[in-house]
Amino acid sequence: MYTLYEAQELPEPLVGTETRWLARHAGELAAGFVIPSTFEEGYYRQNNLPEQLRRLFAPVQPQRIDEDLLEPLCHQAAQLVRTSALLDDDVQLLFRALHHAELDRGPVHLRRPGQRRGEQALARPPGHEVLHALKRLWAADWSFEAVLERLDHAGSVGLEALPVLVLAGPPGQPDPLRALELGLAQAWSNPQGLVGLDVG
Repeated sequence: MYTLYEAQELPEPLVGTETRWLARHAGELAAGFVIPSTFEEGYYRQNNLPEQLRRLFAPVQPQRIDEDLLEPLCHQAAQLVRTSALLDDDVQLLFRALHHAELDRGPVHLRRPGQRRGEQALARPPGHEVLHALKRLWAADWSFEAVLERLDHAGSVGLEALPVLVLAGPPGQPDPLRALELGLAQAWSNPQGLVGLDVG
């Protein structure tokens, strides 16, 4: 887990391009931190999810997609990702990050850098609600629409682990004035501060 300030110096695959842009405006940001892509990668590996998902989707033919076959498989995949166990050390790492960022009480939202869709949680110490929201976000990668899009564009159901932003308050609303000041297409803010940038 990294503060948004720390993320400014870290590789984009680890923390996300948008995260590094947000870090440049640390004084205006809502409280938050970034969960690196390696955290999700470890979760998949520890639960042997790549192999389980490979077997689950083995009947799917990317060249000739049977949507009636695909849809229940996606439901099973999402359930598998959502209900697998995170190692206790990793759970405690998340809870400590929430506590240090003062995000273990009150509303928070989680999303992938560069994406607007996310999950919300009303945090209470130690942070189980945020953990559940994180798993829901990971599981959403296996929705029927998400898997179908990967099959259409990449010819595979596979995906890469990605970072996750954890930010105070509700998801942001468009802030055209702030976007204009920053010279960007779009910016999003909530009552806690700046929470999103469209960096192309």
